[in-house]
Amino acid sequence: MFDLPEHLSHKADPTLVATDERHFAAIAESLERSIAELTRRLDLTRRAPVGAGQEAVERDAEIYRLTSRLRSLRRFGVDLCLGHMVLADTPEPVYVGRQGLLDAAGNQLLIDWRSPDAEPFFGATHANPMGLVRRRRYRWSRERISDYWDEVFTPDGFESNAALDDQSAFIASLGGNRSARMRDVLGTIQADQDAIIRAGSRGALVVDGGPGTGKTVVALHRTAYLLYSDPALRHRVLFVGPHEPYLSYVADVLPSLGEENVQLCTLRDLVPEGAAAAIESDPEVAHLKSSADMMKAIEAAVKFYEQPPTESMTVATDWSDIPLSPEDWTEAFDAPEPGTPHNEAREQIWELLITILMDKYDGGTSAAQLRNSLRHNDELRATLDNAWTMIEAADLIADLWSVPAYLRRCAPWLGPDEVDKLQRSDPGRWTVSDLPLLDAARRRLGDPTASRRARRHHAAVAAERERMSSVIDDLIASDTYADGEGLMTQLRQQDLREVLVDETALPGAEPDQLAGPFAHIIVDEAQELTDAEWQMLMQRCPSRSFTIVGDRAQARHGFTESWRERLERIGLDRIDVASLSINYRTPREVMAEAEPVIRAVLPDANVPTSIRSSAIPVTHGSTAELGSILETWLADHADGIACVIGDPMFRATSRVRSLSPTLSKGLEFDLVVLVEPESFGEGVAGAVDRYVAMTRATQQLVILS
Repeated sequence: MFDLPEHLSHKADPTLVATDERHFAAIAESLERSIAELTRRLDLTRRAPVGAGQEAVERDAEIYRLTSRLRSLRRFGVDLCLGHMVLADTPEPVYVGRQGLLDAAGNQLLIDWRSPDAEPFFGATHANPMGLVRRRRYRWSRERISDYWDEVFTPDGFESNAALDDQSAFIASLGGNRSARMRDVLGTIQADQDAIIRAGSRGALVVDGGPGTGKTVVALHRTAYLLYSDPALRHRVLFVGPHEPYLSYVADVLPSLGEENVQLCTLRDLVPEGAAAAIESDPEVAHLKSSADMMKAIEAAVKFYEQPPTESMTVATDWSDIPLSPEDWTEAFDAPEPGTPHNEAREQIWELLITILMDKYDGGTSAAQLRNSLRHNDELRATLDNAWTMIEAADLIADLWSVPAYLRRCAPWLGPDEVDKLQRSDPGRWTVSDLPLLDAARRRLGDPTASRRARRHHAAVAAERERMSSVIDDLIASDTYADGEGLMTQLRQQDLREVLVDETALPGAEPDQLAGPFAHIIVDEAQELTDAEWQMLMQRCPSRSFTIVGDRAQARHGFTESWRERLERIGLDRIDVASLSINYRTPREVMAEAEPVIRAVLPDANVPTSIRSSAIPVTHGSTAELGSILETWLADHADGIACVIGDPMFRATSRVRSLSPTLSKGLEFDLVVLVEPESFGEGVAGAVDRYVAMTRATQQLVILS
């Protein structure tokens, strides 16, 4: 398994690697056996006869579990192993892997990196060895080990078989070429990052750090750790990234860690209108819409459509006229439980109105006939429609931006000029600033078709029960051996008749996978979220369990508060803040050029300390040189990814991306070419865009003017 270059040939000494080679052979054998066994079990499960209802659900769940495990094992070979550690009280190395793995006899070949036993592998330092004598990390390349590095923590470690280097494998790996997807960095997670990854999920944990400190690495690996350590979070975790290029960049990370059930999205994805929404052109309008106060306007706007009649009416039936007073309407309007969405509450109000009217009737017809007559009373239904109007979220918000009197009524704190500013000729041309309001309106209103679908579902269930009952009656009638025992006697029991109808198998609406509730939400680049956008997320996480990742110095619109002040203001509590201050990604040469850019507008910015050098100085040139710079770089580098930032006319290729400063956030590239960075804008927003763009470089930065 060791394919070391010539200059590392001394590391191939059998006294150093023989134990590893034997262990890798055992891992390979176990993987082959496990894959064969899982394949066999999956085939048997798929072929096995299965009934309907719960039995079918359980069969599908088992197929999903086996398929996920099989896909996870096939994703890696022996490179499932990250490294090993030797503890003071255990002579044999303990091997750490992406997943746990046993041999045929049940012996542990690999311990899962997320398990408590694996914590020293990531968390041990020379100040706190955590019981380690030494630690070995592997660098894998095409399923072979191209390098490894031993770190010794005690004097005993020097006497054991250890290959000591002047530089850690981690630092060396930082200079490796980038690709279109985030590199695998699990084996190089550092102690400060690991401590944050393994923190509990109670409350809100803020991971604050500047460029290159590994915030995104921490966020993704923390997601996998929490899913492993807390079964209550399974299938209930949401990961929110800043934009689509970011989601594409990190798409492989969680599956490579064995987690395929996390919902990844951007804030735009939470609302149907998000995909086509434009950026708000007027900063003042964006500010007005993003305030927490505007959320109050949604409640007032909905209340406008919940006005009980103030005059009495008479409801005519075939048998008599029944009076309905304003007090009756008020009683019916008070029927829905608090928090019931407006559109879904209407059915409850309708049912109570029918009950009130039936209680007032003193005639001789049957209750069923009277109820049917009232249900088909057009005047009663029209009156309710006018008093408790069904409405779509998009129509509600569009009315705010097109009817000034309506907006003044719903948001009385707005001045006349502010009301005028919020009006627009095409209210349905949504912007990103509208999305939180649309989301809040949709949650407050609910689905206007819910009651109709519920009635159809109940009717389908009733019809299925009637059909099943008819079948059972025919079976019982045909039974010539009525001995009081056996299947036919069971069929006579009403409870069994109910059980035989599988309501879950009947058609229903597809659930919104991003509607929540979620047990935990991870938010990357969280410094950009407005108060209104935070409300979108908190509505989806009743437990208020968050991992919040960001850098106040990268907030385009400024971030003058502390994290704690900001989050308490929007309604979060139980807040812990963890800081990352070491820049593992950006070379010192680049940070020396980038730091003055951000300090010019934010003197107290949390600028991290770079620990590596690329030995390539930052160069300046003219925009006319862009083509030749890229040609030279591509010719000199067979691998790696470059990015041109700030030239919307540049056409991207497979190895050269073209992005705006905003869309480069969260990404990294070997070469970054900034085109006319002064054109990015003035003030804090312009400086942040330049700072962010510059710090995407992992090797080389070129600035063209």
